[in-house]
Amino acid sequence: MNVSLYKQMLKAQTKTIIGYSAGSAFYIALVAALYPSLADSKIINHYLQQLPSGFLKAFNITGMGNLLEFIAGEYYGLLFLLLGSIYCVTAANQLLARPIDRGSMAYLLATPNSRQTIAFTQALVLLTGLAAIILTSAAAGFAADAWLVTNDALHQKRFLAINVSGFLLFFAISGYSFFFCAVANDEKRALSLSGGATVLFYSLDLIGKLTEKAEWLRYGSIFAAFEPGAIAQGQAEWLPSCLLLAIGVISYTAGIVTFSKRDLPL
Repeated sequence: MNVSLYKQMLKAQTKTIIGYSAGSAFYIALVAALYPSLADSKIINHYLQQLPSGFLKAFNITGMGNLLEFIAGEYYGLLFLLLGSIYCVTAANQLLARPIDRGSMAYLLATPNSRQTIAFTQALVLLTGLAAIILTSAAAGFAADAWLVTNDALHQKRFLAINVSGFLLFFAISGYSFFFCAVANDEKRALSLSGGATVLFYSLDLIGKLTEKAEWLRYGSIFAAFEPGAIAQGQAEWLPSCLLLAIGVISYTAGIVTFSKRDLPL
């Protein structure tokens, strides 16, 4: 890793990281603040009971039995996935594909640093931003539980497990996004490949949850490995998380190796 490049690129990404972190923290605090007024609502509970089980499963809604289940369904089941996925795809594009497309990568390659060092440093910047967003979200959840909710302490271990599992999911998404940015000649193509793969994976998981006959489609989606509702109920399975870790490691390694060996259009 090149420390100077890391600091420079992290500084350039600071506003983006702060924006995603603040948005995530605000929404999770809002969801926690709403919980006390909705938890005892007979209308809401009756409404949830009337919804199809496939719909509840699709958005990881397991109920309103406690604060963690509520947050898992209302935040980690949808908005968390959208925010994290968009960050992974766009940040990978800004850090690797855009400098190649616009020619500024030539200035980095003119330094004494090897291509492996440059690619590895860019990957670390991407993962640092991702870690910052997840940590801020977790901290906001704990703070909201302490200040905004009474008599319903958040299950700390399960809440942390949801965030760790979420980080591994985005580690995999950012990994294949980084790889696509390493093989593409322009940022639009890289963005379409990364975004298209993410939308495809999410669609396969969503359709599989909505329809029992199409549940097999979930085996082709990395989103199936992230089950915040199940984790909130103490049914965490770590094998899917290990698969996400493996996908991320392989994708980042492939991206760095590809970037190091290919002819760049500079």
